[in-house]
Amino acid sequence: MDVFKVIEPSKNKIPFILSIPHSGTNIPSDKLNFYNKEQLKLKEDTDWYLDQLYDFAPKLGITTIMANYSRWLVDLNRNPNNEALYNDGRIITSVCPTTNFNGNPIYIENHKIDELEISQRIKSYFLPYHKHINHLIHNLIEKFPAVIIWDAHSIKRNVPTIYSQSFPDLIIGNNDDKSCDKKLTEIVHNQLSKSGLNITRNHPFKGGYITRSFGYPKNNMNAIQLEMSKDLYMSENETKYDFKKANKIKNILESTFIELIKNL
Repeated sequence: MDVFKVIEPSKNKIPFILSIPHSGTNIPSDKLNFYNKEQLKLKEDTDWYLDQLYDFAPKLGITTIMANYSRWLVDLNRNPNNEALYNDGRIITSVCPTTNFNGNPIYIENHKIDELEISQRIKSYFLPYHKHINHLIHNLIEKFPAVIIWDAHSIKRNVPTIYSQSFPDLIIGNNDDKSCDKKLTEIVHNQLSKSGLNITRNHPFKGGYITRSFGYPKNNMNAIQLEMSKDLYMSENETKYDFKKANKIKNILESTFIELIKNL
């Protein structure tokens, strides 16, 4: 199986990349037996159904890259050197996590992944994804004056180990205005705000490793992360795709993308 999937635009390509790094669910067969079977049934930290939610992107000229493998194999949005993204006391999961967001072990008892295994996973799964984003960016920069990367995420409404309160509906992250041009960020914020949803910026998420790695507005490379609560487009227990709810969110996202594209 390929490490990631790329969906090319169905119309003229524009300088817009959609990254979906946490919707993958696959784990190599030679590693499956080391995982806790009960945890595997749930894979709670997966960003479920974002491929469906953003399936309008190709018709707008956007190139989509999405992971095929689970973040529990390797987390594409963490620093490969395991430098923490936050230092505010929240639970920190590593590039090769050993627990889920609730702090529960994802491996069977006494199973440890050593440094060699971690480095192999980074080489085989992490680096190809990041190298391909870099490849896409540089191909677009040669043809357009600037490019934007939209890193798409979702999370359960309540994860007390990360944030003591319920998460807002939508969280825009641009690494405290370092990863994306302020004008573009304002367009995103203003357009999303028309929905009436509860929106925050850079709190409690300011963008992960992808946003921070590829967002250099001074070099015409803009990166923005959107985190959303799963109950906006899934059932109340956050287990199934809710088409009625999802269509409302999809329309909000599409109108935001259209407005953003006008200003690229």
